[in-house]
Amino acid sequence: MTTARAHRRLRRSARPRPRGVRAASAVGVLAVLVLAVGAWLPLVGFLAGATATTAGLVPFPAVRVGVVTVLGLVVVLGFLALAITRRHTATAWAAVTLAVLVGTAVSLSPVVTVAIGSADRAGDVWPVVTGLVERFAG
Repeated sequence: MTTARAHRRLRRSARPRPRGVRAASAVGVLAVLVLAVGAWLPLVGFLAGATATTAGLVPFPAVRVGVVTVLGLVVVLGFLALAITRRHTATAWAAVTLAVLVGTAVSLSPVVTVAIGSADRAGDVWPVVTGLVERFAG
C-alpha cells in the first residue's frame, strides 16, 4: 500500500509543466531582458554621461541607483523563479506580470532620483546666481 502511494506521489510531481507555464516563463525572461538592455542600461548611461558633462550640476546618485537596482533584481528574479516553478498557467502569468512591473519601476527609478536630486540642486544654485547678479550689478 505504501509503495503504491509513493509511486503516485512520484508520478504526480514528475509530470511536465503545462505549455502555458513555459510560455509565461519565456515571455517573462525575455521582457525583463529587454527592459534591462533596452531601457535601464541606456538610461543609466545617459544620466551618468549628463552628470559627467555638466561637472556635477546634474547629480547622479550612484549608490541609490545601485541599491534600487540590486533589490529590484532580487525581486524580479524571485518572481521569475516563482513563475518557472508553478504548475498552473494563471499563477505563472501573474508572477511574470509582477516581475515585469517591478522591472519597469526599477528602470524608471534612476530618472526619478536624478530629477529629485536636480530639483534639490536647483534650489541650491539659485542663491549663488542671485549673489553673482547682485555682485556684478551693483
